[in-house]
Amino acid sequence: MTDAGRVPHPLTALVLARIRLIFREPEMVFWVFVFPVLMASALGIAFQTRGEEPMPVAVRDTPGAAPVLAALARADGLDGFAVPPENELALLRDGGAHLVVVPGSPPTYRYDAARPESRLTRLLVDRALAGAAGRPVSAARIEEVETPGSRYIDWLVPGLLGMNVMGTGMWGIGFGVVTARTRKLLKRMMATPMRRSHFLASLIIARLAFLGFEMLALLGFAAWAFGVGNAGGFAALVVVALAGALAFGGIGLLAASRARTVEGAAGIMNVVMVPMWICSGVFFASTNFPDAAQPLIRLLPLTALIDALRGVMLDGRALIGVGAELATLAVWGAVSFALALRVFRWQ
Repeated sequence: MTDAGRVPHPLTALVLARIRLIFREPEMVFWVFVFPVLMASALGIAFQTRGEEPMPVAVRDTPGAAPVLAALARADGLDGFAVPPENELALLRDGGAHLVVVPGSPPTYRYDAARPESRLTRLLVDRALAGAAGRPVSAARIEEVETPGSRYIDWLVPGLLGMNVMGTGMWGIGFGVVTARTRKLLKRMMATPMRRSHFLASLIIARLAFLGFEMLALLGFAAWAFGVGNAGGFAALVVVALAGALAFGGIGLLAASRARTVEGAAGIMNVVMVPMWICSGVFFASTNFPDAAQPLIRLLPLTALIDALRGVMLDGRALIGVGAELATLAVWGAVSFALALRVFRWQ
């Protein structure tokens, strides 16, 4: 007969059983313990204190640029560099330069007056050039410019669109495969007269059917609520999103090719997706990470997709202007689909 004094209280037994079940779920363990540590580490590296950094100043690359660059080099707190005229607005928009100096007599300052850092840089540059030329501070010409896409929301929306394409591609396809496998549906399909490639391709093609609705929902809301525009053609934007959906569809298939449970598939997808959420420039620029990490970050498919989306929406590039990013997505899609086709198991 069991000793009644050693039998745990029902509430205690239920609580302990629930705790054991939680720790048996890899996804729960990941989001509770691993994800916060990864986020803290990545953001700590990206936004680590680097001391007082000089203000970046772009100097239009003309025959008169050398004296201006020399004067800026002698000044404290300024970092001058030469740029061609066609890159000036992009640098101002992305924060690569707080101010553009057009050499002349007197020089012209181009900057976005809505940015406090640009106004401060103007004062520092004016002081440096005035001291070098022996002229009064007020002699320079001022040209205030409005940089298209300079708002954070303009920069953010392409990142959110890229993240959405990645998430729905991987979760939608991956979970669909694993759910069908756990319900023995794949085992029944195996007995039908179809090829494995037909089945996997059908998953990706069906996923593409919803791509247009996803884009219209996000871009339509952003345009209506915040006035977010698209400097490039809508057709180019669709092609870029299509390339991203194909790439992440292939990656999602590969992640689910051998997973036997939904929890196992979720763990694999989290390992694949979380580094890209953090490093690929969704919410903040990937250039915040050290230079040594940049080559690896540039190879990530989400980085290529977001860079291409921003190139079209913010810079108005044609498809040829984002050819390198499209090539990266094509390689990821082709290789992942080929590997998924090779390692996929029905059971």
